[in-house]
Amino acid sequence: MPKPMPEARRWLVTGRVQGVGFRPFVYRLAQRLELLGRVQNLAGQVLIEAEGKPSSLDAFAAALLAEAPPLARPHILSVEKISALALDHFEIVPSAVSADAQIHLPPDYFLCEDCRREMLSPEDRRYRYPFINCTQCGPRYTLITRLPYDRPNTTMAGFELCPACRAEYEDPRDRRFHAEPIACPQCGPQLGFVAADARIDGAAALQACISALQHGDIVAVKGVGGYHLMCDATNNEAIAHLRASKNRPHKPLALMFPWRGADGCELVREELELDSQTQALLCDPVRPIVLLRRRAGSTLSGLIAPGLHEVGAMLPYSPLHHLLLDSLGKPVIATSGNVSGEPVLTDNAAAEIRLAKVAQAFLHHNRPIARPADDTVMRVIAGKARLLRAGRGIAPLEIELPRALTRPLLAVGGHTKNTIALGWGQRAVVSPHIGDLDAPRSLEVFEQVIADLQQLYGIKPEAIVCDAHSHYASSRWAKSQGLPLLRVYHHHAHASALALEHDAEKTWLTFAWDGVGLGEDGSLWGGEALHGRPGAWRRVARMRPFKLPGGERAGREPWRSAAALCWESGLDRDTPAADNALLKSAWERGLNSPTTTAAGRLFDGAASLLGLLDTASFEGQGGMMLESVASGDAEAVALPLLEDADGLFTADWQPLLLAMLRADLPVAQRAMQFHLSLAHTIVEQARCIHARAPFDAVGLTGGVFQNRLLAELALAQLAAAGFAAYLPERLPCNDGGIAMGQLVEALYSNG
Repeated sequence: MPKPMPEARRWLVTGRVQGVGFRPFVYRLAQRLELLGRVQNLAGQVLIEAEGKPSSLDAFAAALLAEAPPLARPHILSVEKISALALDHFEIVPSAVSADAQIHLPPDYFLCEDCRREMLSPEDRRYRYPFINCTQCGPRYTLITRLPYDRPNTTMAGFELCPACRAEYEDPRDRRFHAEPIACPQCGPQLGFVAADARIDGAAALQACISALQHGDIVAVKGVGGYHLMCDATNNEAIAHLRASKNRPHKPLALMFPWRGADGCELVREELELDSQTQALLCDPVRPIVLLRRRAGSTLSGLIAPGLHEVGAMLPYSPLHHLLLDSLGKPVIATSGNVSGEPVLTDNAAAEIRLAKVAQAFLHHNRPIARPADDTVMRVIAGKARLLRAGRGIAPLEIELPRALTRPLLAVGGHTKNTIALGWGQRAVVSPHIGDLDAPRSLEVFEQVIADLQQLYGIKPEAIVCDAHSHYASSRWAKSQGLPLLRVYHHHAHASALALEHDAEKTWLTFAWDGVGLGEDGSLWGGEALHGRPGAWRRVARMRPFKLPGGERAGREPWRSAAALCWESGLDRDTPAADNALLKSAWERGLNSPTTTAAGRLFDGAASLLGLLDTASFEGQGGMMLESVASGDAEAVALPLLEDADGLFTADWQPLLLAMLRADLPVAQRAMQFHLSLAHTIVEQARCIHARAPFDAVGLTGGVFQNRLLAELALAQLAAAGFAAYLPERLPCNDGGIAMGQLVEALYSNG
């Protein structure tokens, strides 16, 4: 039989193929199948040319997808036959820039098991080195300064490789071949410990940090995407000092647990409730903060999450964190190293200045961080992991659009929990969490992330999408840029983000419940039901409007919502105001008392009426406490649904208010009744609307649906009533998903 004639083919591969060891994988695969050719990085894509037997080329093409490295997400964009190659081997050629770049920027990765094993092996040359990494782990997004992703284009450019590291870096058979952050104790980044009485560099800095934490100090520790403020999670005095000095009296503090046992979760399991799903999420390569319920008998301090039954826990994800936690043998507080509400700090000198009143010591390193990335936060709701904050390990978050944009767009999100989104063609990229845009540093990072994503992806927007609220910092910035401006209503953006995830072509009934956002009629919405689809939403239901005395102050002073609900119902209500009669008079005349339908303010009012709190130290505290305390048997209170001449259904909360004021029922039972009643109202509104204007599915979105109890009750009751109902998964239901929703609205209306 004659031998089959060799042939040559060219593949263009896109997807996540940068910074994940894809080229050495291709090289080894070609060697195994005895192919000749080359593999080359183009900006965001990989070009492969191979020659050999047709059967070998077929096997090669199949293995490119089936056997790709764990972190890779390859997609074959094109394949074609080409002329024979003038090569007698297979090679990896230097990176080049493509005129048609399809950039896929990798997030930061957790420490892989191979590197962890080496780090803990005394015979290894990287023994206890806190910056060990390979092609399957280590920083990416926070390291890259420009593309293509090569070492000179990262913050590692200033660290010259030693001969041993260079040999690994240049060997295609080595798992550190072109691992751009590659380093060792001889040539890589080093630690530095700074305290009032000490400056220690090198390996001894780590031990000094451990000693400080054991002594009860608060230490600002520089990690992958910025600083954490760390202290012993069993030391009440240290936690109390952290809260007082950071002016964070109640907001929950995240915990980091040592990796213990075969699955890493041994110590977590002693303190917190874990099932197979939350354990898998905790150990996921993203290494998110996961909200977990305390076990009965937990020894964790009540200061970690005052008034709440859940805490946010994570496992170590960087080699430095592993070394710290292994030595301590107990959990530590690991809260963002920032001034509250701002992005996490990344610069050594800035951290020492801005955190001087909080931290007694600093563990720095000299690897620059190109841009901040806070930790990702997730919560399991209705059996699925839900993203509450997109950050390190998951963002930049890439999403395929259902149709192509007519021009590149930048969406700048809302005012709180800000993210931005860049869209072009059928691609969209959502940034990591930036934060609240109240402070100058927040705006600086906001502008930096916008500039960085445009530069890295090579996209220049031709228009900007912003919130319809002209006073938001993001909206003011958008207006100042001199580009065409597309304004999107806040709750339309919420609804469109959810529709994108589950099917933007369906007809939806979406409940968009949150704090407040500007509505089409100029009032503050937040308890709306929207019918339609992206680009064509129509309000069909709402909660009964009421006036908020003090306006924006009500978000941090739940007693104002409680007073408003009572006054609206003709009931007296004393308040902490210096002159209660004057405040009520101003409310009656509508002075600084905007009208709202916000479900979030209903939660605040109920929390105050039940005596849980009158003043909140962070947004959403009242709702979180109300959820945490709810338990026992209760029955839903039926809220009247009133239809106006335009067919708008209004749910009247007044009977629920009266139920909350019943002193003969335990607080826990009334809190449960509150949740049941709102879930029941959602179903009743859905039934009434479906009879008038049918829809395919029900969506639940907005910050209120971070509340697991309400979300699960509503989903269960909707399903029992025959409705298909959905929550967001890939995007946060809170304002962290607004930018993506703005982009989708523009796509279907002006894009």
